[in-house]
Amino acid sequence: MTDGNHTTRPRAAAETRTAAEYEGTVALVTGGASGIGLATARELRARGAEVAVLDLTESDEPFFHVRCDVTDDAMVRSAVDAVVDHYGGLNVLVNNAGIGAQGTVEDNAPAQWHRVLDVNVVGTARVSAAALPALRKAAAGPSGHAAIVNMCSIAATAGLPQRALYSASKGAVLALTRAMAADHLRDGIRVTCVNPGTADTPWVARLLSAADRPDAERAALEARQPNGRLVSAAEVADAVAYLASPRSRATTGIDLAVDGGMQGLRLRPR
Repeated sequence: MTDGNHTTRPRAAAETRTAAEYEGTVALVTGGASGIGLATARELRARGAEVAVLDLTESDEPFFHVRCDVTDDAMVRSAVDAVVDHYGGLNVLVNNAGIGAQGTVEDNAPAQWHRVLDVNVVGTARVSAAALPALRKAAAGPSGHAAIVNMCSIAATAGLPQRALYSASKGAVLALTRAMAADHLRDGIRVTCVNPGTADTPWVARLLSAADRPDAERAALEARQPNGRLVSAAEVADAVAYLASPRSRATTGIDLAVDGGMQGLRLRPR
């Protein structure tokens, strides 16, 4: 047997397992039309899930798409019901929809505080509440599989400059994740979250384009992460897929950092 055969056969087997990992599973991703949400929807589909996307805009991807504003309770409940009716159930909810904010506590108007918290925190709770009946049913069904993954941030666990409002919202998402995990463990629903570092997303691209020196600003953001680069949306999607997987049945109430070591590592300067 050649070296080529040794490398090809294990990889093919791994690909087969990955494709079947989510077989028979329905996943719903909020904010799934772009950035991390789109990468997550693609990854879950690649692993065998039926994928629905809630977003205000529609991508060109062949997902079941329902237009939804996560700050509108009636719209959220109608959208979740549409997904459950379309697929006949729901196993996985990924609460990815969110918006950013820059500035200190002096810089954001009260209306902006209310808006960001409504989307990032209450929106997460709102969609979760609407999805819980279907998730409970899935947990009690033949697969016994139901999971919620919330999109948190390094901003929840590390003090970042000019991110007061955003950090407050993501700190709340982290606390909410742990509370939900405790509340719904006996329902058979696992709840976790992912904490990305600075990710190469459309929002970060807009921030960079608005900077006086975009190249220098990007270099500073990259240097802030010990691995020396921004996190990719696909890397975050991989983490979400791991946490939401039927293979992660013993994992709940945790936050998984995908930040190039930003939270835990302290490297000496070169």
